Amino acid sequence: MTTTVEKPKAAAEEEEEEKPFLIVGSGTETVAPGLHILRGQGQSFVAETDAGLVVIDAGPGGSVTQGMIDALRQLSDAPVHALCFSHGHIGYNAGVPMWLAHAAARGDAPPRIIAHRHVPRRLARYGETLALQHRMAEIQFNRPPGFFDHRLVTHPPTETFDDVLQIGSGERRIELRWAPSETDDAIALWSPAQRVLYGGAALIDSIPNIGTPFRTMRDTVRWADTLEALAALKPRKAVREFGATLEGEDQVQRVLGHTARALRWLRAEVVRLMNEGLNERDILARIRFPDELFAVDWMKPTYGDPGYIVRDIYRSENGWWDRNPTSLHPAAPEAIGRAVADAITDKRGVIDQARKLAAAKQWQLALHVIDLLATAEGDALEIAEARSLKAEWLRERAREVPSYVSRNLYRVGADMIEQGTQARFGIR
Repeated sequence: MTTTVEKPKAAAEEEEEEKPFLIVGSGTETVAPGLHILRGQGQSFVAETDAGLVVIDAGPGGSVTQGMIDALRQLSDAPVHALCFSHGHIGYNAGVPMWLAHAAARGDAPPRIIAHRHVPRRLARYGETLALQHRMAEIQFNRPPGFFDHRLVTHPPTETFDDVLQIGSGERRIELRWAPSETDDAIALWSPAQRVLYGGAALIDSIPNIGTPFRTMRDTVRWADTLEALAALKPRKAVREFGATLEGEDQVQRVLGHTARALRWLRAEVVRLMNEGLNERDILARIRFPDELFAVDWMKPTYGDPGYIVRDIYRSENGWWDRNPTSLHPAAPEAIGRAVADAITDKRGVIDQARKLAAAKQWQLALHVIDLLATAEGDALEIAEARSLKAEWLRERAREVPSYVSRNLYRVGADMIEQGTQARFGIR
């Protein structure tokens, strides 16, 4: 059975906000005998082995995970031998208890719950910062307060592995392989007999998700290493976590090799510009992304962005200082905003100049200018007007950028300004 739900094409902001949270549809799709895509939060995967069914990712729980279980049972009545974490991001395996209950109701032994050895460390860190994780996810995915309270949970694995773990034997055996990429605990599934690869978080249908504004640093070169290692297996098919399956060895080699080359080019170019003495903002202004590397379908910035990757590479070799000595020991943000606003005697002139830039649709420059007033506190007429204009122009700027994450950050920032809640969330 194959049932799909197409992602809405956002002709309007309201349509985009109604997108399900990383849900790609429902049902299954067979990619080779005994190997199946299982749709839920991203594309999970099922392998039929002589040990039983191996399922990658249990889903987010609730109706989505129940739909995954129901779809699996239309494929096979075999017991689930193992539930495996594709990576340690919370939410992807919140549905583990439902799979355990399903096994118990059938009288089956509890499935093994397998993850890379780095996953428990990640889950511990997320547990310590759970309120922060909720807040970041609400902003990044443009969801209301409390939306993730019961979604960002994960049942811990019962066993871990380092590099390769084989399950099953003979023609039906599969290998779980460490594939560090979006996270340092990501894995891939490899079927040697059929030369089918499930790439998990390492393989998506857009530019690699490196440098996401709210997340810890990701290793650009290591992701390239992983893609090259997966390509070296010579898969005939490669299933992505998001996006269409890559069909044929030539296409798999083309996409994985090209993406790795683009990442290595980014690393080399950012290092070259750093060695010239450029700071982060200088590099972002100077760098040009060659079309032959970045204008192909699988490098589109629909979620991440090449500028995000530039920032992560820069951070990998630099500290937090932006090279402006004023910022070394800054005053409190509210004090800075107040002092700057007090220093501007012609506030109307600032607003008028910002409006001229906005009238010319130079939204980013208009935002830089209006911030001279919009970051100040208080209800003075010009300050309130500046904040209102900033919210309006953030929404205009959101329409210009292709990255889903960037659009959400602009729009949520606008909402918080209008609600007066931006300071509570550290937004300026």
